[in-house]
This record gives sequence, structure tokens and C-alpha cells, in this order.
Amino acid sequence: MAIKYGRPIEARLAPVETKAAQLDLSIRPRRNRKADWTRRLVAENVLTVDDLIWPLFLVDGSKTRAVVPSMPGVERLSVDEAVREAERAAKLRIPCLALFPYTDPNLRNEDGTEALNPDNLVCRAIRAIKKAVPEVGILCDVALDPYTSHGHDGLLREGVILNDETVAVLTRC
Repeated sequence: MAIKYGRPIEARLAPVETKAAQLDLSIRPRRNRKADWTRRLVAENVLTVDDLIWPLFLVDGSKTRAVVPSMPGVERLSVDEAVREAERAAKLRIPCLALFPYTDPNLRNEDGTEALNPDNLVCRAIRAIKKAVPEVGILCDVALDPYTSHGHDGLLREGVILNDETVAVLTRC
């Protein structure tokens, strides 16, 4: 069991009901937690580097870092640049990366067939990152929206999303 500031990090014990006498107070004073040390001592939640997932936004090319205008400070990275960031994440002990591809519109179609291409951007990035830093975990979104021309997560026919047909495609990815 891990302990932080003298208290177990695992599940906290549920409060025990007692039949203590009720205090007849019009105001219920609370402990003042102005000092940093008291807030840290009684913190209910602890966030560490082990809880982090580093998002990487991918783009085709090499030695490419393209600014994402809608997200200041964020860049789309080519696979080689994503590998460099993955190595950086490993040195910082960040356990996991989440990959988000930008698929060239010329590769998108109504059925999202680029998702099934074993040499698509995500597949190439996963192989390169795992070769360079095998200890880093990788998360990917299992959806067709990066690959469809209409932008929906699933197959779309006459304005209707085809759930069963979409699941069949996604299980092939």
C-alpha cells in the first residue's frame, strides 16, 4: 500500500456512523487551510506523472512540425518528430501517448478505407514509436472520423449512421 503524507493512497475508508451527541451550534466552524502544508496533508486526490497521457497530433511528411491554429502551442508532428517527442515523454516518465492523425483529404472517403491501410499514418507512427521507446504505452481512438470524407465516426448512408456496419469495419482496424 502506497502512503502519501501519512495516509494511504488506495481507497479511503467510508465514514463510520456514530451516535455522538449533536452540538447545538448556529455556525459550524471549519478548519482553516490557508497554509500549503495543511492543504497537501489533507488532500483527497493526488495527481502524479503516472496519471498523465501526452497527446500527439500527427501529420504526413518528415521533419515537420505544423502549427494547429485552433490550439495555440500545439503542433502536428511527422512520424520522426513524434518519435522524438515519445523519447522525451519516456525521459519524463510519462507512461502513455495518445495519437491523433490528420489524414490528407485526398485519402478520405465515405467508407474511411484509409483506416484499414496497414501503412496509414497512425500505423507507421505506432511502429516507429514502439521501436524507439517500447516501454511507452500508446492509445488510439478507434473511430473512422479521421478517415471519412463526411467526418462522422461511423459509416453514413443517406444521413443515417450504420452502427452494425461500422462495428464490422472497426473490428478489422
